[in-house]
Amino acid sequence: MPRTNILLITADQWRGDCLSAVGHPLVRTPNLDRLAAKGVLFRNHFTNAVPCSPARACLYTGLYQMNNRVCMNGSPLSRRHDTLALAFRREGYEPTLFGYTDQTEDHRELHPNDPRLKTYEGLLPGFNWRVCMSDDQRNWLSWLEEQGYSGALQQDPVAFHIPSSGVDDPPKGAAPVYRAEHTETAYIVEEFGRWLAEENSASRQRSNHPGWFAHLSFLRPHPPFTVPAPFNEMYSADDVPALKGSGDWRTEAAKHPLLQYLLESTGKNHFIPGTEGLVRDWDAENLKAIAAIYFGMITEVDEQIGRVLKMLDSQDETESTIVVFTSDHGEQLGDHCLLGKYGFYDESFHVPLIICDPREQYKPGHGKQVEALTEAVDLMPTLLSLAGAEIPVQLDGCSLQPWLGYAGNEAGNEAGNEPSDWRTHVHWEYDFRDVLTQKAEQHFGIKSQACNLSVSRSAEYKYVHCAGLPPLLFNLKDDPTECNNIVDKPESQSIRQAHAEELLSWRARHLDQSTALSRVSIDGVVFGGE
Repeated sequence: MPRTNILLITADQWRGDCLSAVGHPLVRTPNLDRLAAKGVLFRNHFTNAVPCSPARACLYTGLYQMNNRVCMNGSPLSRRHDTLALAFRREGYEPTLFGYTDQTEDHRELHPNDPRLKTYEGLLPGFNWRVCMSDDQRNWLSWLEEQGYSGALQQDPVAFHIPSSGVDDPPKGAAPVYRAEHTETAYIVEEFGRWLAEENSASRQRSNHPGWFAHLSFLRPHPPFTVPAPFNEMYSADDVPALKGSGDWRTEAAKHPLLQYLLESTGKNHFIPGTEGLVRDWDAENLKAIAAIYFGMITEVDEQIGRVLKMLDSQDETESTIVVFTSDHGEQLGDHCLLGKYGFYDESFHVPLIICDPREQYKPGHGKQVEALTEAVDLMPTLLSLAGAEIPVQLDGCSLQPWLGYAGNEAGNEAGNEPSDWRTHVHWEYDFRDVLTQKAEQHFGIKSQACNLSVSRSAEYKYVHCAGLPPLLFNLKDDPTECNNIVDKPESQSIRQAHAEELLSWRARHLDQSTALSRVSIDGVVFGGE
C-alpha cells in the first residue's frame, strides 16, 4: 500500500454535542468543523465505559469492559489482550504517544516492588512515549519554566490552576496564571511539531516505511475547569442552554439510589481547585458559569488542533494522513445536577467522532454525517481496516470503513453502500466498585461484583440493568432528557422485557472469543467466525 500515516487525537471529557458542526447553539469548533467537512462525522457515537481507564481500555483493545475487565482507574489491563498499538506494530508502524493512556500494568507480570505498580497512568503496550503527561505534569511544568514561569516546576499541578485572584468560587471563569499559548494542549502540540519534522526527515532515509502513527492524547477539557484568556470570557453563562433535569438535587437523588450516592459524595474540589463542599451546593447559575468555562476550554483545544492540521500541511503530510478525533468519555456539565462522568446518562457516554481519510477512494464520503449508532470499540477495527491490516477475530467492535464511502472495491464509491445489518443498539457499562476504600460497597450494602450496571440503548429506548440496584427504563422519543423512569409502569413491561433480552443476547454474543472461535482437530487448528 502507499505510505499512510495515522494521527489519533483524543480529548478527555468532551461531550458529543459540543461541536458546532452538529449544531450546538453556543460552542464554536471551527477547526474540527473543517476536519469534519473533509471527512465523516458520526453523530451518535458512544464510549463503552467510564471513567478514563475503562473508557480508554475499550477504545485501545476493541473489547467491551466485560471482556477487557478494566473496571476503574487502576484496574490492570491483562497482558493477554491485544491492543491498537501492538496491532500496528505488526504492520511495521512505531506508534508514538504524546500524553497518556491511563492503562495500569498487569501486576501478575511485574515484581511487587516495580514502580509501575504505584500508578494507574501506565503506558499501553505497543506505544513509545514521546511526551508523558501524568498527573504530576512535570514535563509541562518544566516547559513552562523555559517559557519564563519561574518556579512552575515546584508548583502543585492542581494548585497551579488556581487564579492569582484566589479560588474561583462561586465560579466566574477567572483566568489561571499561564497564558493561552502555554496550556498543556499547546505544549503537546509543540512537541508533536518537533517530532513530526524529525520523523519526516528520518522516513526519507528508510525504505519500505509504512508511515507514522502518532497518538495525541489531550487532557482538556477535563477538570480543573479553568482556561486562560481570551477563552475564559468567550462564552457567557447567560447564553448557556437550559440544564437538563429538574434543577433540584433532592428531586434528582430520589430517582435512583446511584444518583443519590453520587450527589451525596461528589466534591467541588475536583472541578474547581481549592473549593469546599459538594457539587450539589452549586445552583443552576453556578453550573452554567462552569459550562461557559468548559466551552472555552473546548474552543482552546480546537484552536490547538488547528495548529496540528497546519503542521501536517507544512510537512506535506495532509494527503497521506488519516486523522481521527474522538474523546474517551463525556461530561454531565450540570445536567441532572451532576458534574463529571458517571452512571447511565447520555451526557457521560455520548462523545464526538470524526474520521478524515484523505485518500481518493474515500472522497465521495467527505462531508457526510452518519446517524448510525457507533461505539468506541469500533475504532481499533476501523483503523486496521483502513491500513489494510487483518482484524483480529476476538474484537467486539466493527469496522466503520463502509460508512466512510468505501467498501473495499469500486462499488464502494457508490451511494448506499452502508451496511444493511448494522447494530440497532449501543451498549455501555459503568462499574462503581471501590476495591480500595469499599466506600460504594458499604454505602449500598452489596459486594464489589454487584457494583455495576449495563445499558442497552436504541434510538427509542434506554434500558439500564444494575447488578445490585433497581433497573431503569427511559422512552427517549417522549423523554429525551431522561427524566421519567418508566421501568415499573404496567404498559412498559413488554418493552422492559425486550430490552432485557436484548442485553442478555448482547452479552452472550460478545463473551470472550479469543479462543472460542478455534478448535484443535486432526487437521490442526480450525478457525471459525467471520
